[in-house]
Amino acid sequence: MEDKIFDSEFLKKLDNIALNAKITMNEGAAGGRKSKAKGSSVEFSDFREYSIGDDFRRIDWNAYGRFERLFVKLFMEEREAIVNIFIDCSKSMDFGSPKKCLTALKLSGVLSFLALNNLDRVCINQIKGTVLNQSNSVTGKNMFYRCLDFLQKTEFSGETNINGCLKRKDIKARGISIIISDFFSKDGMEEGIKYLLYKNQQVILIHVLSPEELKPEIYGQVRLVDSESGEGRNLTITPTILKHYEKNLNLFINNIKSFSNKLGVTYIQVSSEDKIEKIIFDYLAQAGVINY
Repeated sequence: MEDKIFDSEFLKKLDNIALNAKITMNEGAAGGRKSKAKGSSVEFSDFREYSIGDDFRRIDWNAYGRFERLFVKLFMEEREAIVNIFIDCSKSMDFGSPKKCLTALKLSGVLSFLALNNLDRVCINQIKGTVLNQSNSVTGKNMFYRCLDFLQKTEFSGETNINGCLKRKDIKARGISIIISDFFSKDGMEEGIKYLLYKNQQVILIHVLSPEELKPEIYGQVRLVDSESGEGRNLTITPTILKHYEKNLNLFINNIKSFSNKLGVTYIQVSSEDKIEKIIFDYLAQAGVINY
């Protein structure tokens, strides 16, 4: 985030954008999301007969003139969404040129800004090994730089158990859960995502891969070392090996897509070399994650 992506000009572009909540909120404090609860926002919902203690200002006198009975207007109450952003902090995310972790941090910052700007509540969750490191839950636009402070202290190391960490999240209300990862986790992430869905979450997966992973340009004799486990292997890279790699990479991506489609989860695949504006205004917009 050292390239000043969050300067005033860029933030102005985000001012009229909001995360698109596809679920109806029924808990939480007052905010900018439509709720099933009846409240006092500006959007009319229904009538009910007057009861002692009701606000006289909500009486519909036109209805009284027609029915000679007192009715009060009900409005659709607006509630805040709880937005959880999960960042894969494994060592593999520290790979690539540009590094995948930089894209993850920038995206987390943008999504935090969009949520806070829309009066939602934000919590950033770092997935580190088997530990879930959580920021304070914040709301209000003036809390954006507190989110940035938390993001700037993020370190990427070791392996990651996505399933285990997601299940450690104590979720008590409907909301939006966004996972940013390369999804190179030995145990996968399917069980963790099913847990989030069980907790009434709108789940969004942002799959970040580096140019070197999408289109490797290596040939001849090489030694490949797993950045997380330290395991190494000597290989001779040939065109046939590269074709086999491409086939397996596409299978890996398509399996996540298929799983996501089956469960109604939003899946977006990006490269770490994509400009953040392209990811936000093209990929996320096309997937319906944001609206103008």
